Amino acid sequence: MKDIFIKVGVPPQDAAICAEILIESDKRGIDSHGVGRFKPIYIDRIKEGIQNPVTNFEIVKDHLATAVVDGHDGMGHVIGKRSMQMAIDKAKKHGLGMVVVRNSTHYGIAGYYATMAASENMIGITGTNARPSIAPTFGIDNMLGTNPITFGIPTDEDFPFVLDCATSVSQRGKIEHYERINKTMPEGWVINRDGTSETNAAKALVGLTKDTCALAPLGGLGEDTAGYKGYGYATVVEILSAALQQGQFLKALNGLDADGKKRPYGLGHFFMAVDINAFIEPEKFKKTTGDILRELRASAKAPGQNRIYTAGEKEYLAWLERKDTGVPLNDSLMKTLSSLIEEYGLEGYDF
Repeated sequence: MKDIFIKVGVPPQDAAICAEILIESDKRGIDSHGVGRFKPIYIDRIKEGIQNPVTNFEIVKDHLATAVVDGHDGMGHVIGKRSMQMAIDKAKKHGLGMVVVRNSTHYGIAGYYATMAASENMIGITGTNARPSIAPTFGIDNMLGTNPITFGIPTDEDFPFVLDCATSVSQRGKIEHYERINKTMPEGWVINRDGTSETNAAKALVGLTKDTCALAPLGGLGEDTAGYKGYGYATVVEILSAALQQGQFLKALNGLDADGKKRPYGLGHFFMAVDINAFIEPEKFKKTTGDILRELRASAKAPGQNRIYTAGEKEYLAWLERKDTGVPLNDSLMKTLSSLIEEYGLEGYDF
């Protein structure tokens, strides 16, 4: 991935960052946001001219504990990593740091940035808006993005608590993964305009683009299963990803101009870092956090269940396995990588 990023104009140092974050997703078992998105979300958009391979990271406003950044449609991974590092640096000085971004692009797994803070004995929080996908409660138009809000919290265990999930029941990346492996989606993930569930992943992806279907918010449709909660959280992320930095929002993020031509998505992000040392000794905090997680895992199991997990645990277990065995790729992804290697004349790769 790094070599191909360089071939399409991404500077080597930035290419390394982008490849690192994408492969970290696969290492953690988050197959929806790793190598599978390499070509369609990044390489193709660079070739189409709607994403800049060279990132112009402009600091528009810089205050003691805050900053506003304009990414000028550069590489979202590069923008995200620099922005979270700014928030961390500010938190080291002031206890708290927050950086907001406008005119960015897809930045991969949000958990990567939250974990950056957690590794520095800080609480990391990040979120991003995205192209419209979620219908509001009682609506059928795809208005909000999948809009993850993500927390990374250090513990005294071998891995941090990382809650990284969309505010929809599912998200595009997982649907794309289902399409690649030709798997039927569960009912309730995607809703057609007539209110029926769409379980064909390929049809759902087309429908989400053409606004003929929408993702259900976290909790599902209507109020009976509390779908209004997911709708509300998605709206919070939309506001924090657009209002503070005066960026694009809702339908303006669909990547199309008035004539239907493709244009940059202009996504917004926010990054927060909270220095635990400004409140209490980090080791005490991490011990209490670890105790909470251990008690949750040790609580009574439901019939037929033999294990309770806490957020970030499954990803850590996947990482333990894949760091030694490697990341599994299906035939479709292997063919995609092979074709890119051939297209850009790279040597030394044997699939």
